[in-house]
Amino acid sequence: MTVNDQLPVTSSQLSLDSLGNIGAPTVSIQTHGCKLNQADSDQLARRFAESGYMVVDAGDPADVFVLNTCTVTLTADSKARQALRKAHRANPTALIVATGCYAQRHREELAQVDGVSVVVGNTDKERLPDIVSETLGRNRSDAEHTALGTASPLWPSPSRNRAMIKIQEGCNQVCAYCIVPKVRGRERSIPPESLVEQISDRVRCGYHEVVLTGTQLGTYGYDLPGMTLPTLIETLLLETSISRIRVSSLQAHEISPQLLDLWQDNRLCPHFHVPLQSGSDPVLRAMRRRYTTAQFEATLELIRGRMPDAGITTDVIVGFPGEGDAEFQESRKFAQQMSFSDMHVFPFSPRPGTSAAYLEDNTPAQVKRERAAEMIELASRGSAEFRRGQLGKVRQVLWESSRRDGPRPVWQGLTDNYIRVKTATDDELRDRITTARLMALEGETVSVEVP
Repeated sequence: MTVNDQLPVTSSQLSLDSLGNIGAPTVSIQTHGCKLNQADSDQLARRFAESGYMVVDAGDPADVFVLNTCTVTLTADSKARQALRKAHRANPTALIVATGCYAQRHREELAQVDGVSVVVGNTDKERLPDIVSETLGRNRSDAEHTALGTASPLWPSPSRNRAMIKIQEGCNQVCAYCIVPKVRGRERSIPPESLVEQISDRVRCGYHEVVLTGTQLGTYGYDLPGMTLPTLIETLLLETSISRIRVSSLQAHEISPQLLDLWQDNRLCPHFHVPLQSGSDPVLRAMRRRYTTAQFEATLELIRGRMPDAGITTDVIVGFPGEGDAEFQESRKFAQQMSFSDMHVFPFSPRPGTSAAYLEDNTPAQVKRERAAEMIELASRGSAEFRRGQLGKVRQVLWESSRRDGPRPVWQGLTDNYIRVKTATDDELRDRITTARLMALEGETVSVEVP
């Protein structure tokens, strides 16, 4: 680590003497952004617990507050600064730490946020517990002493149902708008034996589902001789007993019949997140995406030919430079034809260091907002239509949590094809996988009957 990778304490003199719990300092980790960030935060929680810290729920008072940031849009940057200021106001004596992609992209900017004492980018994120301990003046013997007596699990969570597993990081496919290669670096794959061990550990901790995450999952294994994503998935199915595996995101041109053959194993969830970004071929070329709308459509037909009830979600950017009214309407029409089960919609915002930042962004902000609202409305209708088409069918549900609403608890869970469901029952469903018949749309969820 270089001197510039860690910023000194600036807001107050923080030390072990000022902590509320000297024996086991508490740490709260809040995560913004993607599932890859969630996987990183899970690993951070483990490392803090192993270093003798007591990991508490995000939002709880703590001696150390860590924000794992996102920087994919201007809005993500703004939310990070707001969260850091809010944490400082709520815990004025806490050590406020910023890490993640925003910290990697613009360390100096985050250092100026009121209350922030330490900024650590992705390149040193794994060392964060050591950096925090050094800042607090906490030596290794303190950590070893409290680690022996701490009750913190290695992966703290209010439940044990779903865990994010990072299988690779970085991206060599430099899209015009994307800052991720700048903040995550070149592609590098996690060896399969390490992933088998991680997933087996999650099973021992009581987890029932893992989500395979990364920046560019489809190219997993290019740096590991003889290893590909299909080979990895085959290995995980063979060598672990995890009940469900969900693949977080795949590019359209990376989905092949060979890959889809693996979904004959019902432990693989029939849910595919396939980023579209634009339904206009000229805009896709300007974005430097590696597929056409015709290729994208063929991929979705391939998926639905194998799995008619698969949930297919996507990302769409509106207002990219060069997207006029005609291109937007073309994109909207294509997205409607694809019948996505859900869409994440983002107005374009230039990211420093990307080639799109040098393009003329002549779409007014108000027009971007209007286009985003139109796409979001389309997404809402498409999601309702997908869920309506699933009524009467029986799906596998992983139950997550309950709340008291009337005479009986109302349980919420997620189907294998990514539908949020609920049921009212006195039965204990937490962390169980059951079959359920989808019965009726109720807002954003579907009510189900559990046998």
